[in-house]
Amino acid sequence: MHSIKKPLLKGFLDMLPLCLAVIPWGILCGSLAIQNGFTPFETQAMSLLVFAGSAQLVAIELIAGNTPLLTILFTTFIISSRHFLYGLAVRHKVIEQPMRWRLPVSFVLTDELFAFSHHPRAYQTQTRLIYALSAGFSFYIAWNIWTLIGIVAGTMLPDLTNLGLDFAIAATFIALVIPGIKNLATLVTVIVAGFCATLLKSTGFELWLVCSALLAMSAGYAVTRIVKNKDAKS
Repeated sequence: MHSIKKPLLKGFLDMLPLCLAVIPWGILCGSLAIQNGFTPFETQAMSLLVFAGSAQLVAIELIAGNTPLLTILFTTFIISSRHFLYGLAVRHKVIEQPMRWRLPVSFVLTDELFAFSHHPRAYQTQTRLIYALSAGFSFYIAWNIWTLIGIVAGTMLPDLTNLGLDFAIAATFIALVIPGIKNLATLVTVIVAGFCATLLKSTGFELWLVCSALLAMSAGYAVTRIVKNKDAKS
C-alpha cells in the first residue's frame, strides 16, 4: 500500500501547479459555453468527454459563430491531432504494458502530462504508471471542477471574457513550450507559429490556426533536414 501511495501523492503534487494554472482557462471555457447558448449539461459533458481545452474553446466559438460544420470538424481535428503525435512519442514506452494501463494513459495524455513524459523510463514500471495516472486524472478532475465553476459563473455573472481570462491559455502553453525549445528546429517552429498566427488572425482568415500550425511544422521540418544534411557533409 505504501508503494502505491507514494507515486499517487507525487503525481498529484507534481501536477498541482498546472491544475491551478488552468483555473482561469477552465472557468472561461465553462462560462463562454453558457453565454453562447450551451446548456450546463452540454458544457460539462464536453469537458468530461472531450477533455481538450483548446479544442473546446475553439469549437464553442465556431459553433456560436454559425461556422459550417466541415470547418468546425476540420479545425478541431487539426488542433487535436497533436495528441496523435503524443501517442506516437510515448508508444515505445507503454507498448509492453497491458491494455488496462494503456487505455487510461491514452485518455489523460494531455499537453500537461506529455510534458512529464520525457524521462527515459516513463510508463515502464507499475510505480511510474501509477504516477502518470495520478498526475493525469488529477488534472482531469481539476479541469472539470473549473468548468463547473465557469458554468455557475456564466449563469450568474456578466460576460467573463472581458476579464482577460483567455490570457491563461497563452500563459499555460508558453510555460509548456519554452522548456522544450532545445534545438534550432524547435525554435524556428515556435517563432513561425507565433508570427503566422498573429498575422493571419489579424486579417480575419478563418483557418488561421490550422494554417499557422502547418506552416510552423513545415518550417521546423525544413530546418531539421538542413541541419542533418550539413552534419552528414561535415
